[in-house]
Amino acid sequence: MKEITIRLFGRPCYTVAEKPIHGMEARKVQELFIYLLLHRAHPCSREVLAAMLWGERNETHAKKYLRQVLWQLQGALERAYHPHEPVMQVDNEWVQIRPQAPIWLDVEEFELAYALLRSGQNNSLSAEQSDALCRAVELYKGDLLEGWYQDWCIFERERLLQMYLAMLDVLIDHAEQTQDYAGGIHFCELALRKDPARERTHRRLMRLYCAAGNRSAALRQYELCVNLLQRELNVGPSKSTEALYEQIRSDQIDGHLRSPETANDLAEMQAVLHELSRLQSTLLQTLQQMCDHIDRMEKLMQRRLAL
Repeated sequence: MKEITIRLFGRPCYTVAEKPIHGMEARKVQELFIYLLLHRAHPCSREVLAAMLWGERNETHAKKYLRQVLWQLQGALERAYHPHEPVMQVDNEWVQIRPQAPIWLDVEEFELAYALLRSGQNNSLSAEQSDALCRAVELYKGDLLEGWYQDWCIFERERLLQMYLAMLDVLIDHAEQTQDYAGGIHFCELALRKDPARERTHRRLMRLYCAAGNRSAALRQYELCVNLLQRELNVGPSKSTEALYEQIRSDQIDGHLRSPETANDLAEMQAVLHELSRLQSTLLQTLQQMCDHIDRMEKLMQRRLAL
């Protein structure tokens, strides 16, 4: 059976048997499809979808546009995949991607790898866990849906970015434990590409350079950190960063690489991600309540006009 391959990190790409899915060019068609993919675990209300995609329109027009876009999306998927094996479940109230649909989604694979953090955060990573995290990091070709600025998209982008940084932190920690200094340096560089002013990562990179015998690179990294903090945040380095620099400059750094802040950082990241998920759920509930109130108000107005 053919598989639908969806890549959402960076520029979105939709293929079946390595051939692009035609009929997905319209932005609203893509937006609906991607939203359903990212919320594949549960059905989405038509009212919520209509309000999210056409919030500037009244309910009647928004639902009309949703029907049109749903028709376009279903047609594109049927032509590319199989007309007798629908990818979507659609009724008068709800829309959902079929859980059984043969879809490979990079975000889904990425999130499955992130789930390994809970089993690996208190102990050394197994080779299997390390490989899974490395593959997940490779999947992150760019931020989610680069160039898209819808509110729901920005929220998802930040959530997945924090997952990416958390996985990199764990891989850096693992590299330190296994003395894979080149690997640790690589993961630090990836993290700093996404957050150049991430001071704790600069410190870890300085330690790794020292462990690898490259003291001059560690000192240059400190200078880079100072310049980035000033440029991005208009602040100077923390006392921890300055103390580490002085240890390296005076050649007094010891062989203890593992940063005491790593475990706290990971715990804080997981707490932030949990709060983001809670806020997402609250946002969807609020949007549904708004749709209900708008519907009630329209019915009251129609009843009043009929008097």
